[in-house]
Amino acid sequence: MLAPVSMRICASSSPGEVRIAVMDNGVMQDFAVWRPDMADGVGDIYRARVSAHVPALGGTFITLPGLEQAGFLPDSEGLGPLTQGQTVLVTVTRSAQGGKGVRLGARNLPSDLPGGSDPSLLRRGPTPLERLARYYPLAPIVIDDAAIAVMLPAAFHSRLTRVNCVFDSDLRAQADALEDPVVSLPGGMSASITPTPALVAIDMDGGATSMDRRPKQTAQFAANRDALPDLLRQLRLRNLSGAIIVDVAGLAIRKRRALSETVEALLKNDPLRPRFLGFTALGLAEIVRPRVHPPLHELFQSREGRLLRALRGQMQAYRGMPPDGRPVMLGCGYGIMALLQDHPGWMEDFMRLTGRVLQPVMDQGLPANGWRFDHG
Repeated sequence: MLAPVSMRICASSSPGEVRIAVMDNGVMQDFAVWRPDMADGVGDIYRARVSAHVPALGGTFITLPGLEQAGFLPDSEGLGPLTQGQTVLVTVTRSAQGGKGVRLGARNLPSDLPGGSDPSLLRRGPTPLERLARYYPLAPIVIDDAAIAVMLPAAFHSRLTRVNCVFDSDLRAQADALEDPVVSLPGGMSASITPTPALVAIDMDGGATSMDRRPKQTAQFAANRDALPDLLRQLRLRNLSGAIIVDVAGLAIRKRRALSETVEALLKNDPLRPRFLGFTALGLAEIVRPRVHPPLHELFQSREGRLLRALRGQMQAYRGMPPDGRPVMLGCGYGIMALLQDHPGWMEDFMRLTGRVLQPVMDQGLPANGWRFDHG
């Protein structure tokens, strides 16, 4: 995809993660969270060992070296009968998400992979920043941390510009709003987004359309039509996937099908090519968006996500303040202490980005996954 001149990719570091936003004239078009030491694995290529073929599931479980759980390779990938202990070349096509393990593929693998017979990780998949940089090949990449450049392939370095602060207050507000289940839409409308294990339910509300002097159904149709571009952009920004149902606001069921053309046209802009299945008998729009990377709500609501949000808040509070030599004390439950021990890079990031030492201390009065900052 070619990028308009006004488009830019903004990548901002905080402890343990990089937030990436693609902006066009002040409007966010794409968003991703990159946690370098917790990659979702999509695109990784393995030589891996067959664990068990399960005909009832239509596939084979493959043990991936270095991972705690096996991946699932559908029979439709065409490797033929597989036997336990056999080694095969596979790539991760879908990350672990929603309580399910990684999905694997075996098609269109590169021909220049390293030789050998032992199970191993052969090649890493692209990072979120690489993926977006390739999708928007003309967009400049603006960063606020030299460490991002070190992790980015040299082919992209000519597009880099470093500034002191990539996410200004407006961009931070747009990024933070992605954690809110309620979305403000044009025309005074809003939408409530509720992910469930089975599907994502979206309820649109017509609030201010009651002020419109046109006939009610005419006003409701126009309001829904005008709000849909912003709503469907949220699917992409939040990476909402799987089965998605949308209950539009206040429109008679028989009139909702007139929105089909609008929905289909808007979904064509999504690189994952979601499918619009039409309106149900209850008037609910049905959309299926492929599951590839974890949805934002899973990343944000995980234990890691909550802690990294807190560390980012502390980083922002200390930004621009001269170090005073005192460490930042972080009281931790035993689960959080173990998490920080498993990810020492987060504390190194905090030191690099703030000039202050982050000092975790076990606090027996906290629950396992609790923490608190001691500001003295």
